[in-house]
Amino acid sequence: MNTVKIKVKYGKDEKEIEIKENSKIKDILKSMDINTEEVIVKKNKELCTEEDRIKAGDYLEIIRVVSGG
Repeated sequence: MNTVKIKVKYGKDEKEIEIKENSKIKDILKSMDINTEEVIVKKNKELCTEEDRIKAGDYLEIIRVVSGG
């Protein structure tokens, strides 16, 4: 299977990663050991779901959700 490169920002870190072509957001989060219930993800500056697919050149921003009580 082919791979594609995307840029991912998580916290203060931004890096380029290589993933399988047609991967879903949830696959990337799992590979980074990130709980899908603790973050929201923007793909190319727009909110997306964990089922959205990734293509070459996409930019992901992973934002940790903070809740208080």
